[in-house]
Amino acid sequence: MLTSLSASAFSCSSPFSLGTFFKHLPPLKPSLLRFNLVSVRHAITTSTSTSTDAAAAACGASYLDGHLFQTLTSHQKHRVRLYVDALLQWNQKMNLTAVKEENEVMERHVEDSLAMIDPVRNSYLSHCGSSFEGLSVVDVGSGAGLPGLILAIACPGWKVTLLESMNKRCVFLEHVVGLIGLQNVRVIRDRAEDLGQNLDFREGFDIAVARAVAEMRVLAEYCLPLVRVGGLFVAAKGHDPQEEVMKAERAIHLMGASLLQTCAVESHSKYGQRTAVICQKERPTPRKYPRAPGTPSKLPL
Repeated sequence: MLTSLSASAFSCSSPFSLGTFFKHLPPLKPSLLRFNLVSVRHAITTSTSTSTDAAAAACGASYLDGHLFQTLTSHQKHRVRLYVDALLQWNQKMNLTAVKEENEVMERHVEDSLAMIDPVRNSYLSHCGSSFEGLSVVDVGSGAGLPGLILAIACPGWKVTLLESMNKRCVFLEHVVGLIGLQNVRVIRDRAEDLGQNLDFREGFDIAVARAVAEMRVLAEYCLPLVRVGGLFVAAKGHDPQEEVMKAERAIHLMGASLLQTCAVESHSKYGQRTAVICQKERPTPRKYPRAPGTPSKLPL
């Protein structure tokens, strides 16, 4: 506006200086000046605050603001922090996760693991039993303890088995279980194919869970032999696993189960929607499954 006004003033045909122009301006009242300064200051503050909030939202909230993390008790939150600290420390010397930052671990791993609880609870109470307490859960291919360790912290009444085939990861899991003081967790170093043929464990769990392990056809053969008749197999998948699930229908059926539902999982992280694929065991798995170690991944059903 000032540019336009100056151009207009300089284009006048009669002699007219800027000094003369400002000399004839009416005096500005002090009250109006105070009002304008306050208004400007308020506008600047509001704009800065809005920009800061937008930037925070764009970058993702701190893990302390994680929606599901906030539902935990203070003792559970402390245990999660101990786990995250240990994970990041051990990750410097061994490959446990590609994630390197604390906030990212909380968003990508902890929140996603906690998000599995509600759909599992709803499915179990609707189709499997009247109580969600005292469940026996196996985390197949637990890796760094996800989601099993987080589920054990959030659901202390569960008996959680972390099944992992790599010895160095089992050493980490044992360390964390001792560090946190989890009495409801055991670590087993074995392959899913072998444990599924072990009569001490075969069809001995209420729920089998798996996250970031293999495709559904392979997971079905890894997990369902471990689930009791009437129990659940839950696979944590990405935002659109429909094609993968369709390809796995035959394998799921051969294991004695059927697809119960696929449901979108609440996720506030920047990694997008998650899906819980839930199957129910309807009859015993034939004794020939799971096949020999390595066969399910090389020759999926």
